[in-house]
Formats: sequence, C-alpha cells, structure tokens
Amino acid sequence: MIKRSSGSFTILFLTLIVFLSVVTLSLTDDLTQERIAAARQAAIKRMLISLFSEMEAYHYDAQLRIYTIFEAGKPIGQAFMVQAGGYGGPIDIMVGLETDYSLRGIRIVSHRETPGLGARITEAAFLERFVGLTVEQIALTRDNGRIDGITAATISVRAVVDKVREAIITKIDLPNVEKEE
Repeated sequence: MIKRSSGSFTILFLTLIVFLSVVTLSLTDDLTQERIAAARQAAIKRMLISLFSEMEAYHYDAQLRIYTIFEAGKPIGQAFMVQAGGYGGPIDIMVGLETDYSLRGIRIVSHRETPGLGARITEAAFLERFVGLTVEQIALTRDNGRIDGITAATISVRAVVDKVREAIITKIDLPNVEKEE
C-alpha cells in the first residue's frame, strides 16, 4: 500500500478528484442540455410574440438565420438577431420586419450598458421609435433619420441604430438601397 505521506499518493489522490469532477460535470451537462435548449426556445418564442402578437407559428431557416412568422398559414413577417458593439460591450438585438420590409420593431435581448445611461436603450420609449420605419428612415435625426437619440447614451444608441439599418440591408436584398461601404 502507498504511504499517505508519499508524493505518489498525493498525485493519485488529486488525479482521482479531477477525474470524478470531470465525470460529474459531464453528466450534469448531458442532463441539463435538453432543459437549456427548451428554455432558449421558449425565450425566443416569447421574444417573437412580443414583436408579432398575432403569431401562430414560426419557422427558423438556420442557413439564413431568419425566423419567418406565420398567421393562418401565411407569412406575416420575419425576425432575426444581430449584435451591435455598444459602449459597455455587445448588444444583442432581435429585429422584426413586416412583409413590406418596414420595421415591426426591435427588442434588446441582452446588453452590458451602464444602468441609467446606455441601458435606456431597453426602454419602451426608445424601442417604439423604430416601429413602422423603412430602412431609409432608420437613422438618428441629426443624420436625417427619424430616431431621436438618448442624452448621455450616444454610443449605445448609434450602435443600435446603425446595426439595425445595416442588418436589414445585409439580410434582406433590398432594391434601391445603397449599401454603405
């Protein structure tokens, strides 16, 4: 038998602890993966319903990364996720489009902006400014657009506005819209 004071015992003991930890973590991951995926799908569905309250079904095209929204079996719009670079880090945004490519609305899925400043991009007053706009109108008012900024949140607001406009132009091949280089 190995003496407890020997280096071999310590190495063997630590190896056993690491092995048991890896097995436990692996089993936990396997057991929770399905639950996490279901929670993620439920969150996406809630977000889509918040944009398209009349939604009865949706289809996700993994290749295009676009959700097509259906009511009574007919498409009523599309939604997709984009990520903007805000002041405090990435801002994840869900963009909802009508069938005529006007904005149904946007939702901020996650962000790391400063509370009370950049985090105001999640407020209904800001989000409502996007509803019904065409891609040509999606710009700050100082850039001849229709979206008013938020005082002390310039970087966050500009990031959201620019990314939403860019994403619509990129995701949907719109005729007569210049793509900025």
